Amino acid sequence: MKISELLGTDPGWIITVKALFIFVLCVLLTLVAIWGERRLVARMQQRLGPNRVGPFGLVQGLADGVKLALKEDLIPKAADRIVFVIAPIISVTACFLAFAVIPMTGVVNLFGHETAMQLTDIPVGVLYILAAASFGVYGIVLAGWSSGSTYPLLGGLRSSAQVISYEVAMGLSLVAVFIYSGSMSTSAIVEAQHDWWFAVVLFPSFVIYMISMVGETNRAPFDLAEAEGELVGGFHTEYSSLKFALFFLAEYVNIIGVSALATTLFLGGYHALPGLTFTEQWWGGWFTMIWFLAKVIAFFFIFVWLRGTLPRLRYDQFMKFGWKVLIPVSLLWILIVATLRVLSQQNTSRAVTLAFASGVVVLILAGTSLYERSQKKSKAENAIGDIPQPSFPVPQIPSQRAEQLHG
Repeated sequence: MKISELLGTDPGWIITVKALFIFVLCVLLTLVAIWGERRLVARMQQRLGPNRVGPFGLVQGLADGVKLALKEDLIPKAADRIVFVIAPIISVTACFLAFAVIPMTGVVNLFGHETAMQLTDIPVGVLYILAAASFGVYGIVLAGWSSGSTYPLLGGLRSSAQVISYEVAMGLSLVAVFIYSGSMSTSAIVEAQHDWWFAVVLFPSFVIYMISMVGETNRAPFDLAEAEGELVGGFHTEYSSLKFALFFLAEYVNIIGVSALATTLFLGGYHALPGLTFTEQWWGGWFTMIWFLAKVIAFFFIFVWLRGTLPRLRYDQFMKFGWKVLIPVSLLWILIVATLRVLSQQNTSRAVTLAFASGVVVLILAGTSLYERSQKKSKAENAIGDIPQPSFPVPQIPSQRAEQLHG
């Protein structure tokens, strides 16, 4: 029986248990993620990281959460109090909504009832996740606007422009997945990867999605909304106590959410690695969640690795990369995938399909080479050419005066 058919027969109490389980799992993963990031970045920077509270510092995240909850809650005098309080709630709620349609296991036995660890399955599940993720930007924008301060407002505006720009590239990267799988249902996409993962078949889409998800979550090197050197702390500068903790929780739950979506769409979801499919029946099917969590943790490690390795980009470089590189490449890749899909469905010979793919690759490489040459040529001309005269009067430098006097 398909997972979508099983989910349609779940009683209300099973849905409630699964919702509570997913919520608790996300909170626990957040605590582990905070501890893991601090320890990994510490190792990358040759220091220790948290190691006092609990064994290996494992309870440090919980201690920080308690500390934040007990701190004094301050609201600026110029702030819009209602919106100021609602903004972090919007951000954290939107992050949890995305997990409603992500399949975390195959068919399992839960209190004597056959089901899957997925709340529901809808025909447009991926679009629902994108909508929930984009809804979270309202919390950031409203937090910046309602603070009544300049720097949070700038951080909120930056974040809205950033998220919208990279959501376009993220959405386009998923179009190839929809074309290849023939569905927007998350469970159907997972089943379509039974033979080959889409990370292999649709590798360019996978790379574009990975870049876009870092920009979508405001993480380094794309954390322009929280640039401490220029915006103090970004959109949450004026927040403290539990409301700041909610923004902190929303950031990490969002990271886990986009990692879970990447696992579902490109790495076969809860399915085991090739050659290890026999493990999917261990523990009555519950071992599939181990595979799912392992893939999510691997993506989270990439987030931490980028943070500990790359410096923050300039804002203009960041936006230029999104609009002038990722989006055009995504559109070109969609055309290629659609053409190859049509050729395969019309039973076109493999030789013709391979020739078309080879021609496209050659054209892309040639275009890239010509673009790099033109860029180098323009830079060389700008370096060698005369400096244009300004339109306003400027004083002469001493050497020019000396030349006029001796001339």
